[in-house]
Amino acid sequence: MTTNESDVKSRILLAAKKLFASQGFDGTTVRQICEEAGGANVALISYHFGGKENMFAALFDAYFPSQQFADVDKDLPPLDGVKLVISEVSKFRYNDPELVQIIQYEILLNTSRIDKIRYYVMPLWQALRKWLEAGREQGVFQFNSVDLTVYSIAGVLLFNRNSEYWQAIRSEGPHTLDYTIEEMTHFILGGLQVKL
Repeated sequence: MTTNESDVKSRILLAAKKLFASQGFDGTTVRQICEEAGGANVALISYHFGGKENMFAALFDAYFPSQQFADVDKDLPPLDGVKLVISEVSKFRYNDPELVQIIQYEILLNTSRIDKIRYYVMPLWQALRKWLEAGREQGVFQFNSVDLTVYSIAGVLLFNRNSEYWQAIRSEGPHTLDYTIEEMTHFILGGLQVKL
């Protein structure tokens, strides 16, 4: 692939990510993506991706930090593992809010594309579950249901707190990434009854 082809492909993916995040996959046309990508030819979608569905998958191949999560030492002590999940999910949310929005939208609507999302995201949640179970066995964490605990932690980390909906009760300005990680860690570890 030439540099120019690579540039066009990248512009198309960035345009798709922006539009899927703001309008949803089903609400976005190939023509809109091409216009957003600076007037790219509609035929390039088929040429580079084989269609809009495959472009969705290509977004995750290009932008989801799979390798980062794959490289995580699964044998970390449970407390370190849980802290790592909090940190990495928070960083991902902060660095790529559009991809996070796409994930949330697809899960909420329970679309056929959630299988692709599962492929990328589930290894992280499975690692969290393993660390929670090990931590409970070691007496580091206290909770009853591992399922409800995983759901609760995921809910805290993925909650759409930047939504316009919450403006009516927001009293603080935007938080830095470091502050957010610190507060999320404090809150989640408190819920797990960790004695620090």
